[in-house]
Amino acid sequence: MTDYKHQLLERLHNRSAKVGIIGMGYVGLPLAVEFARAGYTVIGLDVLPDKVDKLNAGISYIPDVPTEDLAPLVRAGKMRATTSYDDLRDADAISICVPTPLRKTKDPDMSYVIAAADEVAKVCHPGMLVVLESTTYPGTTEEVIVPRLFNNGLAVGSEVFVAFSPERVDPGNPTYGVRNTPKVVGGVTPACVEVVTALYEPAVERVIPVSSPTAAEMVKLLENTFRAVNIGLVNEMALMCQRLGVDVWEVIEAAKSKPFGFMPFYPGPGLGGHCIPIDPLYLSWKLRALNYTARFIELASEINTSMPYHVIKMVMEALNGEGKALHGAHVGILGMAYKRDIDDVRESPALDVHELLEEKGAIVSFNDPHVLSVRLSGERLVRSVELSPEWLSAQDCVVIVTDHSDYDPAFLLEHARLIVDTRNKIGRRTGKAKVVRL
Repeated sequence: MTDYKHQLLERLHNRSAKVGIIGMGYVGLPLAVEFARAGYTVIGLDVLPDKVDKLNAGISYIPDVPTEDLAPLVRAGKMRATTSYDDLRDADAISICVPTPLRKTKDPDMSYVIAAADEVAKVCHPGMLVVLESTTYPGTTEEVIVPRLFNNGLAVGSEVFVAFSPERVDPGNPTYGVRNTPKVVGGVTPACVEVVTALYEPAVERVIPVSSPTAAEMVKLLENTFRAVNIGLVNEMALMCQRLGVDVWEVIEAAKSKPFGFMPFYPGPGLGGHCIPIDPLYLSWKLRALNYTARFIELASEINTSMPYHVIKMVMEALNGEGKALHGAHVGILGMAYKRDIDDVRESPALDVHELLEEKGAIVSFNDPHVLSVRLSGERLVRSVELSPEWLSAQDCVVIVTDHSDYDPAFLLEHARLIVDTRNKIGRRTGKAKVVRL
């Protein structure tokens, strides 16, 4: 009987293994680069030919992956890209890093994972490791991935190996990336754990095995639920402080002086990104099927999704204070990305703020040094305008939604007339502009 585990472990240990990465986005591309740096030969798969062409030319489109880091790996033959699953037939390991969005009904859209799993099943062979990295509900690995391989007649744990390892990418984080962020892994069998640990050990500084794929899936959901709930708490604290006439930013600054028992979170115009606004709802959806209501998750989501509406109220009241109506007012938005110094607009609260302002009759434009254009509902394309003194002074109100480093508070205070600051970018600075803070 062929010892597929031993053969795969040998290829992983001597770096002769070929690794396929499905999905060349914010998760897949940084992972592919680290695998290539570790010595593996990497094949990145994406359905978008434009991405594939850029990668094969050694050009990066992800800010966290500089072209100067990618290009040498492509030239050395350690990394290439493709749109065809046939190119993964001789891969020793495949990592699935595809999107897992929510439908409008707030239930998981598993279509990308299922499509990838179906394609992997077609090219899977004895001695292959399949790892799901896409964030999803507990049980997905064993309910979606395993049955498709089993239907091929492959025995999991002896002929093929299956695991879940949650992606922990924080776009724009200058300190933590794939290599120095601990990697949690959960295998279907002990042999699967052994193999997936061997895959990641050369590429990351620390691998943390857990008892099962479901436990690993829960790790990621706990992490992001922790953030979502605490952001919901501090957003509600901001609303309470406003009614009490207290500066919430002063309260947080003083509270974080406590060296134990407190971790600072900050209010804002709402949650954005692919993880924090979405992942906890995967858990909530799964628990509803088990007749359990995840009350903290549901309440935090309710508070966080209401924040763009609160921002609109702030703008209306700020304009009223100047004797102006929101209808017909020129309102400029600073920042469309969901967080500072990145170009990612997925689930960004700025999109909601932009559309809500327009619904109220405002004439809206935006500036974002990292986002040249965005598509609103109905596929309507809007483009970033130049951040100039003339544009700022022409706005009846400027709303700081994303606190990019490029935004100079002194410049904004000098040229804007009225600023609604949802990120405490201006703080307590004073200038010509009137400032209303969250």
